[in-house]
Amino acid sequence: MGIVWFIIILGLIVLVHEFGHYIFSKIFGVYVYEFSIGMGPKLLHYKKKDGETEYCLRLIPIGGFVSLAGEDSDDNTKIDEDRKLYNKPVWQRFIIMVAGVMNNFIFAFLLLFIMALVYGFVSTKPVVTTVSNDYPAYNAGIREGDTILKIDDHKVSSFNEMQLYVQTSKGEELTILLKDKDGILKTVKVKPNTVTDEEGNTSYVIGVTLDSTVHHGFVNSLKYAGETTVNLYKLMLVTVKEIFVGGVSVNDLSGPVGIYKVVDEQAKVGLQSIIYLTAYLSMNVGVINLLPFPAFDGGRVVFLIIEKIMRKPVPRKVEGIVNTLGFGLLMVLMLYVTFNDILRLF
Repeated sequence: MGIVWFIIILGLIVLVHEFGHYIFSKIFGVYVYEFSIGMGPKLLHYKKKDGETEYCLRLIPIGGFVSLAGEDSDDNTKIDEDRKLYNKPVWQRFIIMVAGVMNNFIFAFLLLFIMALVYGFVSTKPVVTTVSNDYPAYNAGIREGDTILKIDDHKVSSFNEMQLYVQTSKGEELTILLKDKDGILKTVKVKPNTVTDEEGNTSYVIGVTLDSTVHHGFVNSLKYAGETTVNLYKLMLVTVKEIFVGGVSVNDLSGPVGIYKVVDEQAKVGLQSIIYLTAYLSMNVGVINLLPFPAFDGGRVVFLIIEKIMRKPVPRKVEGIVNTLGFGLLMVLMLYVTFNDILRLF
């Protein structure tokens, strides 16, 4: 079932993302050659007799794409010039580029809302519910009911964000700003304990837990979905930042093999965990694609911004070369991450 869930989850996330590009391309009159889910050889494909778009399901259940006229610099097909992407106004191309990301965010929100409505939810706020005796948090003076506001001058808005900063501390002392039950601010110094499991994985703990009270209700579920979507977005931006500043190592990243392992573990827990994981991964895909890196949607947006500022487009050949180089670097990173994922299995 782990493999089945892996294919379903990635397939849904890719479908949602690519459909965003597809539907707005159609709305703005861009000629769409192909809408494809998966990579590699075609398994199934369909095209109407007089239709322009070929719909494909490919062998490798990772990734997907929408092939547009005028997307590549060497597109010399006989398609009407006004139906090629590069001849559309900047604002239309911008919407087409970001539509996939926005779909991922909307999809995550809807999944979180449905999950909260069906199963209920616990608060995401960084409010301390229990403090374990003889752990760093208790010894530093953190008590039940305290709200964590900052860690080392980083604002904290969710318990997951707090955990990220604890993990990236690598056991170094943290300065934590708190607000107690009476609204009084206090600052404490906490040095996390280092914990190593049976598999040799290292983590860091300070000895606090969050509120596990389950809440229900339509309005509360909407609020939870909104707050969690925003918190996941912020959490992923913080994670990306930590990668660049060294708080998170490239070795900590996961590729398809690592994702499969997580999916397999969550499938054993139950459907609620699968829904949350799908929302998390959808947000992940959205945030990663927003990064201003060549071959990502965010990289293409950067070229649009340059075009708007310079009042003329970046030469298509230059954009094509940059995107090709960026894609090559991504493939190298993917291979490296996948290799590390495989090593962790043994």
